[in-house]
Amino acid sequence: MQSKEATGKESMVTKKKNLAFLRPRLYMLERRKTDTVVESSVSGDHSGTLRRSQSDRTEYNQKLQEKMTPHGECSLAETSTPEEEHQMRRMMAKREKIIKELIQTEKDYLNDLELCVREVVQPLRNKKIDRLDVDGLFSNIESVHQISAKLLSLLEEATTDVEPAMQVIGEVFLQIKGPLEDIYKIYCYHHDEAHSVLESYEKEEELKQHLSHCIQSLK
Repeated sequence: MQSKEATGKESMVTKKKNLAFLRPRLYMLERRKTDTVVESSVSGDHSGTLRRSQSDRTEYNQKLQEKMTPHGECSLAETSTPEEEHQMRRMMAKREKIIKELIQTEKDYLNDLELCVREVVQPLRNKKIDRLDVDGLFSNIESVHQISAKLLSLLEEATTDVEPAMQVIGEVFLQIKGPLEDIYKIYCYHHDEAHSVLESYEKEEELKQHLSHCIQSLK
């Protein structure tokens, strides 16, 4: 009898362990049915949009609105002390400022990439200079430019015509993190090699002049 009871208990423990192991995985599979998706590939146009299922978005907005107004329809002034209200407004203003600065930083970065590709990379490629390995020097900078344009587009879409308190940008980074990681892995992997190549080119006067001429066009 004891042996059977022990076996039964072991079986129950095993089942509980299996359920504990499977539960988060089943949850993730269910979430994938309604999770946000990024349309269109990194290459090509950058008109891809960030989509959520209507039920997901409605549920999220309701929960966020509850956080902003804890007691339903009551206003912030009715549910908080003046000090708490002032603190909340400061937090929201700071959050809004950070999001704006983040988007502006991405715009500036994308502008720098565009200048580099247009004024340096493409002219050097067109010249077809012997001993100058443009791809080795600049790696996959065009892909970096494309994914940066995609990221900026998604960030702008997530914040345009959306109330500051309802702007959600974290999901943009979560959904694009795969392509970002893949592209920057390549760029970072070749960084040291490209730096060494550049140093060697600076020792050759002809190549150095070509590079200096392109760089001057950026100023």
